[in-house]
Amino acid sequence: MTSQTSPSQDKKATLEHPPGFRARRGQNWFMLGLMYASYYTCRYNISVVAPNIIKQFGFSNAEFGMINTARHWAYAVGQFVNGLFTDKIGGKQAMALGAVLTIILNILFGIASTTGSASVLIFFCLIRASDGYAQSFGAPGMIKVNTGWFTRAERGRFAGVFGLMIQMGQIAIFTLGPWLLTAHVIMLAGREWVIGGSWQTLFYIPPIFVGLVVILMYLVVKNNPEEAGYEIDHDEREAAQDGEHEEDLPLRFVLKTILSKPMVWITASAYFCTGFVRTAQYDWWVVYFDQEWGLDIKTSTLVIITGALLPLCGFIGSISSGYISDTLFKGKRAPVAMGLYAIESAVILLAAILLNNPDIASPGLASVLMLMIALTCNSTHSILGTAAAMDLGGRKMAGFAAGVIDSFQYFGAGIAGYALGQLLDYTIKDTDIGWNAWYFSMLPFSLAGMILMGVIWWRTRGKDVVGG
Repeated sequence: MTSQTSPSQDKKATLEHPPGFRARRGQNWFMLGLMYASYYTCRYNISVVAPNIIKQFGFSNAEFGMINTARHWAYAVGQFVNGLFTDKIGGKQAMALGAVLTIILNILFGIASTTGSASVLIFFCLIRASDGYAQSFGAPGMIKVNTGWFTRAERGRFAGVFGLMIQMGQIAIFTLGPWLLTAHVIMLAGREWVIGGSWQTLFYIPPIFVGLVVILMYLVVKNNPEEAGYEIDHDEREAAQDGEHEEDLPLRFVLKTILSKPMVWITASAYFCTGFVRTAQYDWWVVYFDQEWGLDIKTSTLVIITGALLPLCGFIGSISSGYISDTLFKGKRAPVAMGLYAIESAVILLAAILLNNPDIASPGLASVLMLMIALTCNSTHSILGTAAAMDLGGRKMAGFAAGVIDSFQYFGAGIAGYALGQLLDYTIKDTDIGWNAWYFSMLPFSLAGMILMGVIWWRTRGKDVVGG
């Protein structure tokens, strides 16, 4: 057993760690991050093949949007429920359970597309909704574990790293996905094997990766430093802020503590706004290039490059926003988030104006503006859903706090499915606005997020308040 020397009242002491602690925490973080990144290969696979599904089954944008809405709203409900469940069974166990379920459900989605049933849309919605619930174990599980391994003063930077791991999953699927849409012959064990060539492949190959990672994750990850042999004495002031308790907390106490915090609800409402903007972009960007510009992700270099750069820009935004909130704003998230929402609003408005001008509009310009939106919406995604959730819930209640806040993101995301699809169908067919409605739809949400974060910043100005 390794012990840590008692920290002084100086806040810097809370950042001192026993020998070997950082290296062991790094192992934990890497495997958790890889696990969560693998979830994303089974989440955004449908974004890559969206045009294929729409064309094969003759779906309207609204009908395709129903599949995403079913998934996002089931994910939202799952976040709320599974946050509590995660606090009881442990973060590692929750992530493993979600991984096993998403493997099964992704394979079922691919199989369902080959049945030729007239009810295929219903099957898609049911399977994808079940998968949304399964994947909702991921974020609370990851946040639950890392709340015990990271102090409050380190959590903004962790949120940036969390954003990196998410982007790794997106880079993998946005890079591998287009490749799998084309058939490739490889030699293995003296035989020729054909890989890819159909969109269903994107629901068969990623689950293999998830299966390998979940085994490694379960062997390596420890739920808290104590399980790894480290006895951590937390600074009393930070422990009070985090709501530390040695005993298991009754459900009624957890509900009352988290749900009675105004900061939770304001943060969750802002996250609702992030959910719409982020999902509107990531669920529809491949369809946008296909329907607006006639560019196929399988053959268009611009679309492939955009798919690779979207998560990279998201990572840059995530890591920089977390670092800025930890260093320049001493752990406060609201001022940074408010600034990000303001920049996002300006970029969205600029996109709507420029891409409505036929003399200026081009797929290249659309790509650049998408990347700028990705930078801002992923920044607020990581800093609010991760750092703020850990701050508000502490070690014992981080899972539920994360679940509450993240559930609101996916309630917002659900609107970016069927409802946005209906709007797109209407504007494309009956008005001159066309796909510019995509950008205009995001603007009210980014502005609302800016106002909500401004409220928190104003209410907590001059105070050392968690989440402020």
